[in-house]
Amino acid sequence: MDFLALAKKRYSVRKYTSDKVEDSKVATILEAGRIAPTGANKQPHHLIVLRKEEGLKKISKAANVYDAPLVIMVCSHKEGSWVRPFDGKSLMDIDASIVTDHMMLQATALGLGSVWIDYFKPDVIKEVFDLPDYLEPINLLAIGYASEEPLSPDRHQETRKPLDEIVSYEGFEK
Repeated sequence: MDFLALAKKRYSVRKYTSDKVEDSKVATILEAGRIAPTGANKQPHHLIVLRKEEGLKKISKAANVYDAPLVIMVCSHKEGSWVRPFDGKSLMDIDASIVTDHMMLQATALGLGSVWIDYFKPDVIKEVFDLPDYLEPINLLAIGYASEEPLSPDRHQETRKPLDEIVSYEGFEK
């Protein structure tokens, strides 16, 4: 499958079967996250894999993970990411999001569904998982086998803005 076809196939899954995600697929998804590019190759992320009942119950105190059998918590070391010297912008969130995106697309390529979750209570996550102060939860990625019909890859024709609304060449029209 070419990349554009893969990207069009991915959609946010909010209903999963109870089937566990195979270890080999989890390893492949984690490898996709490991090789994701980060600013200055600092690799500030830390991934916490939740697939046991206890961990999934804990994360459910902070977010709706839609009963997914696998959740990957993408965290970042607060002081570990590259900072743009001109304005002090940390790439912490951007790096974590690239890692999340790589894993999400890899899950799709493996026939799994996923949903990227940012609507969560970070203070609850820090408390229930006893995260060290230097580690900040950035994204949650719920993964599993979808129990709903997949969305059509053609939906983007109607749900996305056309290129001429989001792209400028050599400057902006006034």
